[in-house]
Amino acid sequence: MKILAIDTATEACSVALLNDDITDKIFEICPQQHSQRILPMIDKLLTKHGIKIGDLDALAYGRGPGSFTGVRIATGVVQGLALGANLPVIEVSTLAAMAQQNYMQHGHLITKVLIDARMQEVYFGHFEVQQGVAGGIVKERQSEAVLTPAEAVAKFAEISDDNHAYGRAGTGWEAHREAFVMLQNAAPINVLYPSAEYILPIAEQAFKDGKTISVDDVTPIYLRDKVTWKKLPGKE
Repeated sequence: MKILAIDTATEACSVALLNDDITDKIFEICPQQHSQRILPMIDKLLTKHGIKIGDLDALAYGRGPGSFTGVRIATGVVQGLALGANLPVIEVSTLAAMAQQNYMQHGHLITKVLIDARMQEVYFGHFEVQQGVAGGIVKERQSEAVLTPAEAVAKFAEISDDNHAYGRAGTGWEAHREAFVMLQNAAPINVLYPSAEYILPIAEQAFKDGKTISVDDVTPIYLRDKVTWKKLPGKE
């Protein structure tokens, strides 16, 4: 199976390739450079493995939530590649990819994800490893949402975690540290940004389950309609 995954939803920009039993990736922290970096990264990775877009079985991408611009970049790139090569697409939550990494790298069966969404809000995710799936794939414990820090604390409290045995991921924990002080007794934050490498296991399982979509159905997830920009003086 051959799947190419990309993610540009946050300050990080990444590309990863599943080439049968080999996984390879490129990961960079490059704020506001995603549109310049993503295509060369894709080309570099595919060239390294002697693979063309048409050789792939599917494309996967981080469909959000995250930066509006970043999510749109990933969406546009995947749409262009999928349309040109007639490939199916797999959409993966950026929050789920972070929880997947926290499990695969650090062994956390439960992960609470908070990405700083600006405007005094966070992108909220709560995941656990799905039992009975080969290798372990995360699933939602609670639905993703955009919340104020106080709302996120209340949302996490709706489901108890045995002995507080959970991991944390994302930039939201530090960005709003005071609001989450009562939840700071968990493991350290080892995962700050989503990586395409950890989109791949979720995408591989989705492909096996027949959960792909056509390029016409590709839909970025923003979770909110408000735009995070400041108006110019005198503008409404």
